[in-house]
Amino acid sequence: AFQCWGRQGSIRGQVRQMTDVDYMKIALGLAERGRSTARPNPMVGAVAARGEQILGEGYHVGPGRPHAEVVALDPVSDGDRDVTLYVTLEPCVHTGRTPPCVDLLIKKRVSRAVCAMVDPDQRVSGRGIDRLREENIQVEVGLMEEEARRLNEVYVKHRTTGLPFVTLKLAQTLDGRIATVAGDSRWITSEESRKAAHRMRADVDAVIVGDRTVKADDPRLSVRHVPGDNPVKIVLDSRLEVSEDAQIFRGARLVLAAAEGVSRERKQAVEAAGAHVWETPRDAGRPLLTGVLKRAGSEDLTHVLIEGGGEVAASALREGLVDRLAIFIAPKLLGSGVHSVADLGIDRLSDAVCLEDTAIERIGDDLLYTARVKKT
Repeated sequence: AFQCWGRQGSIRGQVRQMTDVDYMKIALGLAERGRSTARPNPMVGAVAARGEQILGEGYHVGPGRPHAEVVALDPVSDGDRDVTLYVTLEPCVHTGRTPPCVDLLIKKRVSRAVCAMVDPDQRVSGRGIDRLREENIQVEVGLMEEEARRLNEVYVKHRTTGLPFVTLKLAQTLDGRIATVAGDSRWITSEESRKAAHRMRADVDAVIVGDRTVKADDPRLSVRHVPGDNPVKIVLDSRLEVSEDAQIFRGARLVLAAAEGVSRERKQAVEAAGAHVWETPRDAGRPLLTGVLKRAGSEDLTHVLIEGGGEVAASALREGLVDRLAIFIAPKLLGSGVHSVADLGIDRLSDAVCLEDTAIERIGDDLLYTARVKKT
């Protein structure tokens, strides 16, 4: 949340003027409004201002909708003098579902553009800035860049690597168990935590689980407790053994990721039931998770939520595929049972998966521990 100033702001009774930082904070706050709808496009916010006066503001809602710059500049007359546009991402210079935003800035004769960061998309990547400067528009880049990059970390990773941003979500007891020895796992965490987990589903493009999770829990993998669209469901199912009667076959698009050479008869059967089959190289007899994520990225699934089980979590961590962890911890002890993360094959403490940017939030009686995986 960003504090927005009016024509003049005050802190403890002191009057102050609006600054570039103030306007960029407003733009970043606007961009955040597109979190659940903008993907696979970036979240972008923009503010058009003249001195202390905000002329227009906007954010990008989603694919095919006007870009933030278009909305912010709509109230601005062509040729208005001394207009500065504050935008969280470099204006686009290519034609997609909408025309290039740089053309609009030139048409409006914006005097100055302040961009938080360069667009990592190779179709733009500095070309929009160069075009504006060629038209004698003053361009400044890098104001609050760190905040802008963090806001669009999903978009940045997808555009620079082709892979989706990966969040690993776990729901476990205090001693790290996701089920009892007998396999009982409902419900380890509270209703408040489950609601928060559904909010995470609403903010991603796809959810990944292993076939054991489907067989044991028969999950729907849908968004139910909060508003939002259902993500694509991806099940790692080497031999396509998941029953067509499972609940995952209902609702949103279902992908079964199988190992190469899977039975043609089973493939035809699950496809007839409505599933899509991705065949990927094997990893110890299972679909190679890296291959699954590459396929997901190629289909513009930019943010993936891995929900389990323990073997899938371990595989993702071993392969260095996880960007962020979200661990719901219930105030319960089992002493034995199914580990939330299976064996990582680590013998030395120096080889441990290290986390950073850690945070803890109380949700009901549970704790939500979030962190980013430290990249070496």
